[in-house]
This record gives sequence, C-alpha cells and structure tokens, in this order.
Amino acid sequence: MRDDIYLVDVVVRSTDEERASLATLSQLPVPLPSGRTVPLSQFATFEYTQALPVVWRRDRVPTLTVQADVKPGVLPETVVSSLAPRIDEFAQSLPAFYTTAVGGTVEESKKSQASVIAVVPLMLLIMITILMIQLQSFQRLFLVLIVAPLGLIGVVAALLLSGRPLGFVAILGILALIGMITKNAVILIGQIEAERAEGKDVVQAAVDASSARFRPIVLTAISTVLGLIPIAPTVFWGPMAFAIMGGLLVATILTLVFLPTAYVAWFSGRRELKKAEATA
Repeated sequence: MRDDIYLVDVVVRSTDEERASLATLSQLPVPLPSGRTVPLSQFATFEYTQALPVVWRRDRVPTLTVQADVKPGVLPETVVSSLAPRIDEFAQSLPAFYTTAVGGTVEESKKSQASVIAVVPLMLLIMITILMIQLQSFQRLFLVLIVAPLGLIGVVAALLLSGRPLGFVAILGILALIGMITKNAVILIGQIEAERAEGKDVVQAAVDASSARFRPIVLTAISTVLGLIPIAPTVFWGPMAFAIMGGLLVATILTLVFLPTAYVAWFSGRRELKKAEATA
C-alpha cells in the first residue's frame, strides 16, 4: 500500500481453517463494494518465505518460556511447590549461565506480597498510635496487643483442614483479622474499665464485662463467618475466607477467656504489690 512516497506493508491473517494451505487462501472470497466477491488470487500473489526468528527476552536476557495451565480447583502456588524439587534438579543440570525462574501468577503473587509487607511496619505504627490514643495506657495497650496473635491458631487450623495454601490472599485475610481481633479486645477492655469505674473490684469487673460483651462479640463473629461462606469454596478468595473464619472463631473464644484472665492477673498483681509496698 503506497502512502505518498512510502510503501506500507499490509499484514492480515485469516482463520485457522481458511489458512491451512496456500491453495485455500488463493480461493478466499473477498467482498467488493458492488456486493460481488472475487478470489484473493485476483489481486494478491502467494509464495513461501522464511521469517526471521523471534528471540524473546526477559530482563534483556534471551529466554525460553514453558507455559502450562492448571486443573480447575488447583492453585498455581500448589503446582509450583510440588514441582519445585524437580525444577531445582533440572536447574542444577543446566550449563553455566543458564538459570530457571518462575513467572506467571506465582511471580505476580510474590510481587504483591512484597508490596504489602513493605507497608506493614507503617500500618502497625499507625495502629499502635491510634490504640494508644484511645486506651491512654501502656498496660492496656500491651494486653490488647498480646491478644492479636491468638488468631493465628485458628488460621493455621483452618488452612490445614481445608488444604488451602498460605498465599497472598490468605495474608490479606490475616491482616484484616488482626483488626477484627483488636477491635474486640478494645471493646472488652473498655467494658472492664467501665465496670471498675462503678466501684467493682478487678475480678468482678472482668467477669461482668465478659458476660455483658459475650453476646455482641460472638454474634458479630458468627455473622462475619456466615458472610464469608459463599466465597470460601472459590479458588482465589477461598484461602482468605478460611483464614478469617478460622482465626476469628478461635480468637473470639480466646479473647473472651484469655483477655479477662490476663487483665485480672496483671492488675490484681499490681494491686497486691502496691499493698505490700504500702505495708512495708
């Protein structure tokens, strides 16, 4: 095709069944403005030629790419993990300067994990600052923070029982779970402080606060778990759903038991210490 003094190549490609051979292509009907059709051989010539080889590069390094799909219901991370020993064995047999690398969704998942992990320190700093402003006590802040890791017990159990991997979406679920557990702990600590403000001792305040907040906290956890059930069977969001469901159920029960116990042990011990110092 001529554009002024320039010749522009026109490249077209027909469907697979129509470009099986040059003979088929030569008889390909081409519509005209008048509505008639003519065979492509009337205005085109056909010949076999050799095209220049295409060298694919990755980070400017010549690369051979092996691609495959996974069966429905199987995560790519699971397949890569199972093939890792054989791939490592194959990489050791390669000549010098030849290496292997994992790409595709697994590589993108690792990049996403790195981007999330990079902002985790800032997230923890902001969270601790907000909790400190709200609780106004290093002691109560410490009690809230020691409750947050309790959810990992349920996360590990849920992922093991469901057979889901600890991938990128599961890590997102754990980060969201930390906020849920911390919220319940702050609510329970606030209720205990309110009970103590009414003149109750530490033990009675902890018991009454746990009883008062038991139903709201448990119902909130159950409603969250029920809301995650529809996405639990999915391949992509399933690990996150199981991580949140298992972690939230276990952490809710442990929060209602462990946190009041830790509160009583800490503040009762400090009260006895003050009495002993006053007596001495």
